[in-house]
This record gives sequence, structure tokens and C-alpha cells, in this order.
Amino acid sequence: MSDFLSGQILIAMPGMSDPRFAHSLVYLCAHSADGAMGLIINKQTDGLLWRDLFEKLDKQIGGADAVRPVRFVGPVEVGRGFLLHSSDFHANGSTLQVDAQVSMTASADILDALAAGEGPAMTSIALGYAGWSAGQLEHELQQNGWLHCEADTDLIFGEADGSKWSDALAKIGVDPRLLSAGGHA
Repeated sequence: MSDFLSGQILIAMPGMSDPRFAHSLVYLCAHSADGAMGLIINKQTDGLLWRDLFEKLDKQIGGADAVRPVRFVGPVEVGRGFLLHSSDFHANGSTLQVDAQVSMTASADILDALAAGEGPAMTSIALGYAGWSAGQLEHELQQNGWLHCEADTDLIFGEADGSKWSDALAKIGVDPRLLSAGGHA
């Protein structure tokens, strides 16, 4: 069994001192001895919708997708877009298949496919990412900064951002009211 957590969800502990990560869930797209990269899946940008992003890129998106929120997913490269999506879409050279169900793409190919109504079945558009250098995430886990759980499509792609953090804790049998804000055993 691997010690690495690619395809897992990190759950921020209540004592998380960085406000950008407070009550966050981070889907880990990559985790190895070299470091980790993930996307926050339960926070939105302030008022930025898919249609706004598509308009800035001279593309059109319609229907219910037009009013979906763009997610804020991390403090690194906040001007760069990442699309977390179901694995039924693949752009050669720019799609990272995280596991059998989820992939990540950071190219215009997927935006063109979405605009044409030919994109993946499930998609979340995000700005920025969360990154850890070699050993940094492991240290934060040892310091009880994070818990982790198996990923599922409701946590990754669901719209109920306000309940995702407690839903993830419930998934591993933890009542958030019983968590302390700091310390470690």
C-alpha cells in the first residue's frame, strides 16, 4: 500500500492557522516524494461564474453551466485555471488522470469542449492550486493539520459547499464538534 495520497481528500483540522485553508477540503491530484498538488473543492471565488470566465476568454457557455461558480482552489497561481473533471474526457498532453474516476486538465481544449457541449459529465473550474514541497504535507499531517478520507463525486463535484467539510468528517466517523483546535498526541 502506498504512503502517498493522490486521489484522496485532505480535511483541514479546526486549528488550521492559514485562513485560506480553514474548513477546507483539498482533493490531492498528485502526491509523491517530490511534494503534493491539490485543489480546494469546497470554496468559491467571490461572485465569479463560469460565464464570466468564458467571456474573458472570448468563449460562450450556456445553460445551467453558465451560472455555476468558479472555485477558489488554492493560493498558488490564482490567475491560472484548472478543471477537475470526470475521466470521460482526455486532452492529449494536458490531462492528468488522477484515478479511474477523476482527471485534471489545465488547457483550453476542455473549455472548447465544454462550450460545444462535448465536455466531461462532471466538471469543476478552479483558479489556483495548493502545493506542498517535498515532505511538507507529511509534516503537516504529523502535526495534526489535516485528516484525510476517500474521495467521492459528491464531495468533489457537488454544489453543497457549505456542508462538504462536515460531510467529509462524517465519512470517516468524526463528529466536528468533538475536534479540538490544536495540539497533537
